[in-house]
Amino acid sequence: VICWYVYLYEFVPAAIVVERHETAVVESIESKDSKGVSMCDVYDGSWVSDETYPLYNASQCPFAEKGFNCLANGRRDKAYLKWRWKPKNCDVLRFDVGEVLEKLRGKRVVFVGDSLSRTQWESMICLLMNGVEDKTSVYEVNGNKISKKIRYLGVRFSSYNFTVEFYRSVFLVHIGSVPKRSPKRVRSTIKLDELDHISSKWIDSDILVFNTGHWWNRAKLFEIGCYFKVNGRLKLGMSTMAAYTRALHTWASWVENTVNTNRTRVFFRTFEGSHWSGQNGHTCKVTKNPLVRSKREYRSHYSDIIKKVVNDMSVPVTTMHVTPMGSYRSDAHVGVWSDNPTVPDCSHWCLPGVPDAWNEILFSYL
Repeated sequence: VICWYVYLYEFVPAAIVVERHETAVVESIESKDSKGVSMCDVYDGSWVSDETYPLYNASQCPFAEKGFNCLANGRRDKAYLKWRWKPKNCDVLRFDVGEVLEKLRGKRVVFVGDSLSRTQWESMICLLMNGVEDKTSVYEVNGNKISKKIRYLGVRFSSYNFTVEFYRSVFLVHIGSVPKRSPKRVRSTIKLDELDHISSKWIDSDILVFNTGHWWNRAKLFEIGCYFKVNGRLKLGMSTMAAYTRALHTWASWVENTVNTNRTRVFFRTFEGSHWSGQNGHTCKVTKNPLVRSKREYRSHYSDIIKKVVNDMSVPVTTMHVTPMGSYRSDAHVGVWSDNPTVPDCSHWCLPGVPDAWNEILFSYL
């Protein structure tokens, strides 16, 4: 019984299904009537069929990873490309690439996080390249090809004098050394009270978008022998959720004390639900259509923690609560249509796809 309890709350916290009436209150982009009454929550909506989508061709975008280009990797049905996110009581602004390119002129956009953050970074670049006549004017600043392991990737739009950058920091906090006389199973540590050392590179940006969550999984951490550390001491019995909360407080303190929020717009994107199924959670079944909204929706403990921490901050930070909108897109995962079809993937998204909607909402904020 104890093992089953640990499995439920530590190994598979990412996508706990709850009935609609249990959904947490979400932060919103609001429009108000003449009496100041909120009318719209941009994250409360549904996916609607739209033949004007997708907004780009991943095969014509050199910055879209081959592994996320599902159509090029053999997926035959194209229905997953034809969906637009529609809030209940309003609309997300239609993407105007010319307007966005001008708004970003002279700016620096920075994404920080794990592979889901990298996917949003790739999506933004591909969206923006549609409005650039000279494609050769868009290039990776160090001449690097897109890689899962490179910690920094930066793409410059030279005609508009701005960059869109990605920093790989899957925990946001620092991965440290192993204290002396530690158990043999401890091969690395996560220093929950110290932000990633590359954080100094994130500060002077105009738009700063964070995410973290998918690596905060006891199975993954134990597999690599990674344990938590606070004030130089190992915390072998610390739960993942407690550690995640401590790390986010470290991040929040860093933002409050280091980032000039008068200049920098700071966003934190919530957890993106996966669609693994089966008894052990290892089965990946990609559907042909999105799930029906009226049945169930996902809620994530990670997202609840993110919203709580951000709401308690003393500086303006915007929570992008994308968890519900992603929960219906069981059709939009990579599945077996990656560059390694022997390993199914119900965590990452095809491009074009769901990350494009995240960026459309991001542009609406701006």
